[in-house]
Amino acid sequence: MTHTLKRHGAIVALFVFAALVLLVFHLPAHATETAIRIGWQKGSDLSVIKARGDFQHSLEQHAISVRWIEFPAGPQMLEALNIGGIDLGVVGETPPIFAQAASTNLLYVSVEPPAPEGEALLVPKSSKINSLGDLKGKRIALNRGSNVHYLLVRLLEKAHLNYDDVKVSYLTPPDAFAAFQNGDVDAWVIWEPYASAATARLGARVLADARGGVANNHQFYIASRSFAQAQPQILKFVLARINEESLWIGSHRKMAAQIIAPQIDLPVDVAERALNHSSYGVAPLDAHVVANQQRIADTFFRLKLIPKQIDVASAVWNPAR
Repeated sequence: MTHTLKRHGAIVALFVFAALVLLVFHLPAHATETAIRIGWQKGSDLSVIKARGDFQHSLEQHAISVRWIEFPAGPQMLEALNIGGIDLGVVGETPPIFAQAASTNLLYVSVEPPAPEGEALLVPKSSKINSLGDLKGKRIALNRGSNVHYLLVRLLEKAHLNYDDVKVSYLTPPDAFAAFQNGDVDAWVIWEPYASAATARLGARVLADARGGVANNHQFYIASRSFAQAQPQILKFVLARINEESLWIGSHRKMAAQIIAPQIDLPVDVAERALNHSSYGVAPLDAHVVANQQRIADTFFRLKLIPKQIDVASAVWNPAR
C-alpha cells in the first residue's frame, strides 16, 4: 500500500511539474497558431538568424509563425511598427527616441551590450579633413533619426562645434554611399556593416568612432505595445531564442560573415571585420541604459530635433506589470 501511495505521489508530482512548465511559458504547442512579424535589415544579427533557420523552426514547434519584413534602416522600421506593420524589430539608440516623440506606441523590450566601434564618421581617402574641428562648414550625410545622428552631435560637441556649424544631408545608407562616392558630401556618419564596406571599397578613412565615452551605441529590440501586452509570454520566448542565436553569432563570426557577405556584396573578411565591431546577446534594460537613453532624448529636445520632451522609462517593458 505504501509503495502504491509513493508511486501515486510521484505521478502527481510529475504532472504538477509539467503544469508549472506550461504556466511559465504559456506557449500554445498544440493550440491556435500565433504569428509574429519581425523587422530586419541586411547585414544585421537578425539577417543571420533569419538565414540560419533554427530560430524560425524553434518557434514553429511552439505554434508560432514568423513573418520577416525587410527595412533599409531603423526609422523606417519604427514607422511600420507605428502603423501596425510589424510586432518586433531591432534598432539603434536614436530611432525609438524620434518615434516616441512622434507618439509611437512602442516598448523597449531588450538591449544588446554597447558597441562603440559599430558606428563611425568617415571621410574620403583624399580628404583634407584630418580632425573633427575641420568639419566646420562641411556637408555630412546621415540617416535622420538613426543611431549615428547622436554620434554626430557628440562628435561636434567634442570639437566644440554646434550642430548648425555643419550642413547635414539626410540620406538613407544606399543614397549616402552614392553621395559619398561621388563627392557630393564631405563626410558620412554610418554604422556597420556599411562603414566597413566604405573603407574596403572606397578606401574611406575613419575620422572618429564612438569609443572613448562618445556614445554607447546600443541596439534595442522594440516591440509594439499592443503585441507585448497581448502576448507577453510569446515575446519572452522569442527574446530568449534571439539571445541564444545572438550568442551563437558572437562565437561563430566567420560562419556568420559567410551569411551576411552576399547580402551586402562584401568579401567575407570585410563582413567578419564588421561583425567584430558588434556586440552579442540581449538582456532587459537596466537603470543605466535607461538613463543613457534619456540623456540622448534630452539632447535632441534641446537641439529642437524632436518636438517635445519624452520619458524613456515610460516606454520600457515590464512584463510583471
